[in-house]
Amino acid sequence: MPTFAYTALNSLGQTVSGSLAVASRAEAFRQLESQALVPVKVAEAHLASKLANHAAAKAQEQTPAKLKRAQVILFTEELADMLDGGLQIDQALRVITERQEDPNLRRVSQILRDQLREGSTVAKALKKASPSFDELYCNLVAAGEVSGSLAPILRRLGQNLQVIAELQSKVTQAMIYPAFLVGACALLMVVFMTVMVPQITDLLDKGGQQLPMATQMLISFNHFLATWWWVLLALMIIVSLSFKAFTGTPSGLMWWHETKLKLPLFGPVLATRFYAQFAHSMGSLVGHGVPLLNSIRLVSKISANVYIQRLLTQVTGLVAEGGSLSSSLKKVGHFPLMLVDMIAVGEQTGMLSKSLEKSALRYDKELDKRIKRMTAMISPIIILFMAIIVGVVAYSIISAVFSSVNGIRGRV
Repeated sequence: MPTFAYTALNSLGQTVSGSLAVASRAEAFRQLESQALVPVKVAEAHLASKLANHAAAKAQEQTPAKLKRAQVILFTEELADMLDGGLQIDQALRVITERQEDPNLRRVSQILRDQLREGSTVAKALKKASPSFDELYCNLVAAGEVSGSLAPILRRLGQNLQVIAELQSKVTQAMIYPAFLVGACALLMVVFMTVMVPQITDLLDKGGQQLPMATQMLISFNHFLATWWWVLLALMIIVSLSFKAFTGTPSGLMWWHETKLKLPLFGPVLATRFYAQFAHSMGSLVGHGVPLLNSIRLVSKISANVYIQRLLTQVTGLVAEGGSLSSSLKKVGHFPLMLVDMIAVGEQTGMLSKSLEKSALRYDKELDKRIKRMTAMISPIIILFMAIIVGVVAYSIISAVFSSVNGIRGRV
């Protein structure tokens, strides 16, 4: 006997659900009416389950998907290629939905297509399709829709995103080797302190010789670490938590982000990276008709550094008061004169976007140089530091061994 799932209203107007094992759907209606229930929906259990699963799948398809940077670049480049090939955007999204292997990209394409069919603009549809399309991305797309140059803007967006991804990758790769050296140094010190120093200490204690000063200091340091390691660990945790709490405040975070830009070796790399991103993004926005004031507001969000965001907020205020971009940057004072001068030339010639693009290329090259210079300087510094530590430990151990050998010869 089939089972029917039902949803009905009782005499109080409340919704009740359940199931009935009856011969037919009509019999299910009769039983519900006999129980003073008003049927709302009656269906066979397996059919109701199928409909529920279909509804859940449909809801899942409409859930915004979070994309990685590489997926955003891939989607942008594919859509630009298809639009350049003469396809309408609805056709291009249909092709991506049908042929893309990545489920997240298929879902984003389907949501975009559904939103466009409901009359939404591409920029608004992007915001609903995925949070990975930030405000700068959506506003550039909106500018492309208005100007009728959506494909070129998508192409430029893909290139800019690729450049930014490469910049971040270069900074990350530059830190891998120094991090490996630091880890190797720490491991070597642990081996010295936990294996070699105790063995040397036992050997010398049995011989009864007077230890050299360097060896005594090394053994005392080892005993101190063995006895008070928990105090040092507690201090490290307290300092770390205090620093995290301090940088969690607005003033503390502002100080830390400003300090990072002034750190030796690392600060210039971070600053140059921002200048390259700033020039790339401003060039794209201004070149596609976005007003200068709106462009600055959008670009201020490309950096997570709150100190830089505050500087750009000041620039926005000065431009809003009627100042030019170059004079505003110069008045704020943090931006390099080379960038300011290039922007001033672009403003005078009416070719601001091209000047920004040239500046971006220049800072891309400058960033490459700074990363190579930083890597070249960090490695010798760490190696020298390791050599000093290992040399001190080795000297302490060797002097202790020679002292022990001399003591044995003296007794012989």
